[in-house]
Amino acid sequence: MTKPLRIVFMGTPKFATETLKALINSYHQVVAVVTAPDRKAGRGKKLKQSEVKHTAIQHQLPVLQPLSLKSMDFLNHLKSYQPDLIVVVAFRMLPKQVWKLPPKGTFNLHASILPQYRGAAPIHWSIINGESETGVTTFFIDEKIDTGAILLQQKTSIGLDETTGQLHDRLQIIGSNLVVQTVNEIAQGTLVAMPQVETKTIQFAPKLTKENTRINWHDSGVRIRNKIRGLNPYPVAWTELSEGGNRIIVKLLSVDFLFQVHQEEIGSIKCNTKQLFVHVKDGIIQVNRLQLANKKAMDTLNLLNGYQIHPSSQFI
Repeated sequence: MTKPLRIVFMGTPKFATETLKALINSYHQVVAVVTAPDRKAGRGKKLKQSEVKHTAIQHQLPVLQPLSLKSMDFLNHLKSYQPDLIVVVAFRMLPKQVWKLPPKGTFNLHASILPQYRGAAPIHWSIINGESETGVTTFFIDEKIDTGAILLQQKTSIGLDETTGQLHDRLQIIGSNLVVQTVNEIAQGTLVAMPQVETKTIQFAPKLTKENTRINWHDSGVRIRNKIRGLNPYPVAWTELSEGGNRIIVKLLSVDFLFQVHQEEIGSIKCNTKQLFVHVKDGIIQVNRLQLANKKAMDTLNLLNGYQIHPSSQFI
C-alpha cells in the first residue's frame, strides 16, 4: 500500500458530506475540515452549523471556519496541518495561495461531465435542459471556475422522471467513490491530468434566480415538465395564478405532459373534481403536486377538495 496522504477537506452542504465520510473511511488521513461559518436560520435566528461541520464534529476532526480565505491567520493555520492534498466539494472559490499550498495540489468534485455544465447548479440544469446523461468529474483547481485539468470522470444516465433531488442523492454517492479513487491514484502517482477541451457547444449551469426559475407557459410541454422536475425539491419552479383581479404565487412540484392539439389560450386552466390541466402550445400539462403561497405543498386532488378555481383563471 502506498503512503497515506494528509488531506484537508473543504465543503459545506449535504452533497459534500458523503465524500468527507468516504475519505474518513479510506486509508488516508483527513487532518482538518474547512467549511462556511455558522449562520443564523429559522424563525428564531439561531446559529446553524453546515452539514459538513456536523459530520466533522461527529468524527472529532478539527474544523476551520474562516470569514476570509486570504487572511494570514487562516493561511498559517492551514499550513500548520501540513496537507499533502486539498479536496474540495461544493465550497467557495479558492484564492491561489490556498490551492497552491499542498505539494500534490488541490482538486474539486463537480457534478457534471466537464466541460459541460460549468457553474453553480449543474444538477438542476442537466435536468432542465432534458439531458439523458450526466455524471461527476474530479479536476485540479486553477484560476478560473471549473476549467482545470480533468483527473477522473464517471457517467450515469438520468431517468425520464428523475428529479434534481433524486439525482443529487445518486451523484453524491458516485462522486464520493470517485474522489477516493482520485486520491488513491494521486498517492500512487499513476494519474495523468488532461486539459479540458473547449468547444462551441458547452452548456453552462448559472446560479438559479427568481427570473430563471419562473415557468414560461409559451415553452414546449416537455421543456416545462423538465424545468419543474429540474427545480424539485429546491428552489421549485413557480408561476402566477391570475384569478379575476388577483394574482397568487404558485409553485409546481410535479406534472405530466400530454401531447394534444387544441385551440385554447396558452396558460388557461381546465379542472374537474380530481385533476387540473394547463394548456400549452403543443398539448396539456397535468398538474400533480403544487403549493399555493403561504400554504403547504399538496397533491392536486387535496387542493381541489378545498379550493375552487375560477373558470376564467389562468397561469401567467
